[in-house]
Formats: sequence, C-alpha cells, structure tokens
Amino acid sequence: MAKCICIVGQDARQCAAGQVLRRAGYRVTDPSGAGQAEYLLLPMSQSRVGDELARCLQAARPGTVVLAGRPGAPVRAAVRQAYLPLIDYFERPELECLNAVPTAEGCLQLLLRLRQYTVWESEFLVLGYGRIGAAVAQRLLALGGRVTVAARRAEQLAYARCAGCGTVPLARLEHILPRQTTLINTIPAPILPRSRLALLPPGALVLDLASLPGGTDFTAAQELGLQAEHALALPGKCAPKTAGLLIGQTVLALLQERSDPHDKT
Repeated sequence: MAKCICIVGQDARQCAAGQVLRRAGYRVTDPSGAGQAEYLLLPMSQSRVGDELARCLQAARPGTVVLAGRPGAPVRAAVRQAYLPLIDYFERPELECLNAVPTAEGCLQLLLRLRQYTVWESEFLVLGYGRIGAAVAQRLLALGGRVTVAARRAEQLAYARCAGCGTVPLARLEHILPRQTTLINTIPAPILPRSRLALLPPGALVLDLASLPGGTDFTAAQELGLQAEHALALPGKCAPKTAGLLIGQTVLALLQERSDPHDKT
C-alpha cells in the first residue's frame, strides 16, 4: 500500500507540494488523517506550534517522520517532546539552490514597486554573492542594470566579475556607499550598521533579503531617512505555487532516498 503523508497547513505552497507527492503515488491527507500517516509535512519556516500542528503531533503514531523547512525552536521542541524524528528539508542543497530563483524574482518585483526608475541603466549594489546574491545579480544584469557586488571572498568576487558585475571587497565598502542609491543585502550578518548606513545618500533604498535578524540596522535606517525593507519569505509571497512545487520535489527525492529499494512508492 502506498505510504501516507499528512499535509499540515493549507496555503498555496502546501497544496502544490501535496500535488507533487500525490502524482508520485503517495496517499495525501489533511490533518484529520494524521493518525494514519507515515509522514507529517509542515510548512516552510513554521515558527510556532498552532492548534492544528499540536493535534497532529498528538495523533501521530510512534515513528512518524516530521518533515519541516527551517522550523522554529518551538516547533523543534514540540516534535522532540512527541518523540518523533524530524528532518529539515530545507537543508537539502538542491532546494536552497532552486529557492534562490523565486527569491530573486520576488526581489525584482519589490524593486519595481519601491523605486520610480527602471532596472535598465540603474545602479545596484548587491552585498554577498552566494546563491541568492548571484541569482539577483544575474537577473538585474539581464534587464540592463549596472550591478556592483561586494563580497568578502576573492572567489566570490571572481565569479561576480566573470558574470559581468563590477566588484569591490567588503573591506572597502565604505568607499563606495556615498554613491549608492539601491542596495540589496543577502548576507545574514550585521553588515549595515548605523555607521555604514550614515554614508548613504538620503532616501536610498536598502532591500534586505537575509534571514532573521537580517544584516541591516532598521531602526538606524529609519532615523537616517532611508527606505529600508526586510524582505523575508519572498518565494511564499511572490511565487507560492512554484515554491510549493520545489518543496514537493525536494521532499519526494528525500523520501525516495529513504525508501527500501523494493518499495515501489
């Protein structure tokens, strides 16, 4: 018999992920079927234990595997207290890589909404050149933007240079900030404290894509008259169905790796 997956939460991402798993032959149920499921699939970045999740954990059979993406500490604690195994599907490198695409497109959407200029022939400073920084820079370049990348590692600067970006070491960031009107931060570290923000021209836009707590002193940015936005969870906000498909595909690959070779599910 096909294995059963309980989808906890019914937003667009969870529904799309469930469709992927159902097409692959898994039985998919809502929380009312948690007691019959081999797996519980939680939403991405669930930070608290709501009533629905609490009921599912209480109903789950021993050994039921909880699949979550970047679960918050309360969720981890609740799963541990239920004596259930937990797998963070966002630790899969393929999902981190693919998730950069809807994040980058969401960033473009915000830039077009928050600025009064085209991307074409505009100047952008991208802080960091990991998966998300590279995806953002690539799309800005494709639209005719003029992109400078600031990164710490020489290897990242070399990749950015090969892609057609201007580059500057992070250690020299202060030298170029007075000329920047649009910054996109992808570094999950305090890279933009008050001392650096004060160097920006009045009204400059700072779009921070880094995970909590971000890399920007948002209080200082407001006090300095800057436009600062902490753009979290962009895939779920800007392209939820694509984000859900990517989650479903990742979970499917994970489950297939865990399955017995003779298990046809």
